[in-house]
Amino acid sequence: MEMIIDFPGGARVDAHFGPYTVNTDQPPMGGGEGSAPTPFAVFLSSLGTCAGIYVLGFCRQRGLSAEGIRIVQRMRSNPMTGLVGKVELEIQVPPDFPEKYRPALIRSADQCAVKKHFEDPPSFEITTKEVAVA
Repeated sequence: MEMIIDFPGGARVDAHFGPYTVNTDQPPMGGGEGSAPTPFAVFLSSLGTCAGIYVLGFCRQRGLSAEGIRIVQRMRSNPMTGLVGKVELEIQVPPDFPEKYRPALIRSADQCAVKKHFEDPPSFEITTKEVAVA
């Protein structure tokens, strides 16, 4: 997969891939307009939404309604580094959600591909290349 990252103005940085564009910006205190989430917020939201895809798939496969289910994601920062040290995902279910499926619901969210990339992170290679401006 290839993404094109560009700089549409101000502190905005956008990612384009296929038919999609992910817009990001910085808050006013960071020199932006706050017109879109920060790249880091988009990154973190990919964890919860990925887990959500697996939870939704679990429910669909079993004919269970996903109505009333939501995931609350909390990040706990390491006070020494300021980096996220722990991510908590709480799957909230309505009272009528079958008790017998709750452990399996957790296992399904645990299969999230984004989480798996955290557990076995890729290597990075950053280069520059000179190109003619059109």
